[in-house]
Amino acid sequence: MTEEQVSTDESPEPADEAVEAVETEETTEAEAAEAADEGSDEGDEDGEDAGARASRTERLENEGEIAADYLEELLDIADLDGDLDMDVEGDRAVVSVVGAELSQLVGRRGEVLDALQELTRLAVYRETGERSRLMLDISGYRAGQRAELVKLADETVTQVRDTGEPVSLKPMSPFERKVVHDAVAAAGLTSESEGVEPRRYVVVLPG
Repeated sequence: MTEEQVSTDESPEPADEAVEAVETEETTEAEAAEAADEGSDEGDEDGEDAGARASRTERLENEGEIAADYLEELLDIADLDGDLDMDVEGDRAVVSVVGAELSQLVGRRGEVLDALQELTRLAVYRETGERSRLMLDISGYRAGQRAELVKLADETVTQVRDTGEPVSLKPMSPFERKVVHDAVAAAGLTSESEGVEPRRYVVVLPG
């Protein structure tokens, strides 16, 4: 979606937004993956001065506030309960809906959550004019997913060290690959992404 399209007086219907979010999820996540899949989520902070870090944090906090307002309105419309937590992790804002069982907003394998995340990013984009990498979590789904992926990465690292052979994992989303890359790096090994979306996967390498 171009900036000119966003600024038009005729806003798309919510159903159209949802369809567009699902259709563009793969593209936007793949673009982010190309830039950050195998790098640190912290970015190149060593080269930032205090003023730049403060400005970046302020920008991400603003993204979180815009997202929280959007999600609060959505929950009210749907007559659903839930509290909103906001945080900044590395170079992205993180908004979590907590305090309620909202599995219907997560969906099978997080498909509904992914669509809601893209809609929330769209809401931020409309306010700021900048593409957001904001992450949305609902009922601790992504936190639990992260813990499982870290466990998988640790087990794979052990296997690679024992056999001296690379191990390929199942296809994963950019978010999942990022978690695995970080966990493998923390364990002292290297990994890379291979394949093309939506069948892109992580290979853990020996040495």
